Amino acid sequence: MSESLSAPADLQVAILDVYPAPMRALIREKLPSSWDCRFAESYEDDDQHAVLNTAEVAFANWGKVDAAAISAAPRLRLIHKLGAGVDKIDQDACRERDVALARVGGGNATPVAEHTVMLMLAALRRLPEIDARTRTGEWFKEDARVIQRQLSGRRVGLVGLGAIGQAVARRLTGFEVDLAYFDPVRLSREREADLGVEYVDLDELLRTSDIVSLHLPLTNETRGVLDAERIQALKPECVVINCARGGLVDEAALLEALSTHRILAAGLDTFQKEPPVDNPLLELPNTVVTGHVAGATFDNFSRMLEHAVANTNAFWQGAPIPASDLVH
Repeated sequence: MSESLSAPADLQVAILDVYPAPMRALIREKLPSSWDCRFAESYEDDDQHAVLNTAEVAFANWGKVDAAAISAAPRLRLIHKLGAGVDKIDQDACRERDVALARVGGGNATPVAEHTVMLMLAALRRLPEIDARTRTGEWFKEDARVIQRQLSGRRVGLVGLGAIGQAVARRLTGFEVDLAYFDPVRLSREREADLGVEYVDLDELLRTSDIVSLHLPLTNETRGVLDAERIQALKPECVVINCARGGLVDEAALLEALSTHRILAAGLDTFQKEPPVDNPLLELPNTVVTGHVAGATFDNFSRMLEHAVANTNAFWQGAPIPASDLVH
């Protein structure tokens, strides 16, 4: 993508997510100073619509961009997701209004992969419980042997092997695990050999894996992919990891499996309802939970902003946006 390409100096940009001061400063640093950026102060409809009123481009991350928001932006030509998943953006409304939609394809792969491996280790070692008991003055090394497990020697099943799944596979190589994967689109045999992964069908993966880690986008086809029947088929000491989307999992079935100790543990960064207020999964001693923050690192966000600016410049000059970034 040519560095000489640039959007108009007075481009009107709506920043739809609510960021703290250091993030706003980073956005101002990375976006051209001549662009007129308006920051949303809340996720309330009125505030979102107000910043969209004159916008030609909207940058979105965590928040929802529905049909009403798009209708409130008569000049809007491009929505750019500062991440990879676009399930919170109304794509039908974008097409009806002829608004282009782009993303940072694989943009969160590195931090999400790191977070995924961290949750695997934390769930196996019961890190929240160990941390809490140690802080109270307990010294319980022998008791710890009963509840802790190690990652080495286990079979890890990756459900989805796109950019994030592959990044997880690469990071697990040094842990001496057996790697299996399922994806609707199988990789080449050469790529499988390079990553050290074995392709199996989904049900076999769930039956045979000690750790099941989800890395699929949320679509009509993948919603509830880990349903009650499949959770029932998991190995007795299986650990479930979800750094993808909460809608992939039947949470009631997962809760029952964890609370009855039919499976060992879960590491969850995403939930069906977010924030997960009053979600009983948060109360279990064998869950490790984080608040959809796997991709939320300062350094990676800086890189995604640079990527989005380059795509926006290209769009305005009629140059192609990379196929991995252009949704439609």
